[in-house]
Amino acid sequence: MTDFLYLTHPQVAVDPAVPVPRWGLSEVGRARARAFAACADLSPYRRIVSSTEVKAQETAALLAEALGLAVEVARGMEENDRSATGYLPEVEFQQMADAFFARPEESVRGWERAQDAQTRIVAAVTRTLAELQDHRQVPVLFVGHGGVGTLLLCHLAGYPISRIHDQPPVGGGCWFRAGAGARPDRWHTMEERAGMACSREEDAGHACAGEEGAAQAGARQDGPAQAGAREDSTAPAGAREQGAALACAPEEGP
Repeated sequence: MTDFLYLTHPQVAVDPAVPVPRWGLSEVGRARARAFAACADLSPYRRIVSSTEVKAQETAALLAEALGLAVEVARGMEENDRSATGYLPEVEFQQMADAFFARPEESVRGWERAQDAQTRIVAAVTRTLAELQDHRQVPVLFVGHGGVGTLLLCHLAGYPISRIHDQPPVGGGCWFRAGAGARPDRWHTMEERAGMACSREEDAGHACAGEEGAAQAGARQDGPAQAGAREDSTAPAGAREQGAALACAPEEGP
């Protein structure tokens, strides 16, 4: 399998009047994405493939600008379909997200079943990687969502579908790596990777330090979530997006 990095979009600008797939990044989300692009060593990834949703495409565009690449958009990478209920208040959303992962063979209140969403995201990623099998093995950077991303991680790691494998509570913007000889075990934050890169590159370190404060200050303000509580439908189903982003801390990189 071609090596790849799967990255979720960071914080979004919440607008209950707009369909969730059309939500874009908040200023905090943009700041974290820019910091990740500046600090992380993404040079091995020569292809960027995004979900069709606006927040994922905006994240991919910020990374593509830093890498001098074009963004490809692939169908099938969208977040689990929650259109049956639309925007939900935070408490109700979290209950639905819990049920989505706990009962993967059921359609809870009309939501796409977790097992179907998992089949879809696995097929989308596999299809993109298969296109490269007869060509030079070019590592791919996928930009998507926390709910289906967690389902993909579970599939690749051999875990049963469960919300315990969800993103950490940092407002989204998490990644895992997979490919030839590599199976993901858990999510890592943008800041974890950025911290390692910043320690190696002074200029990138300054960029990371500049953006870190914005992420820490604003992550608590993005959407209705408060510190210590999961965010509502600003997050993918299963994405615990709340609290301040972590400081740049050393971690194995992508």
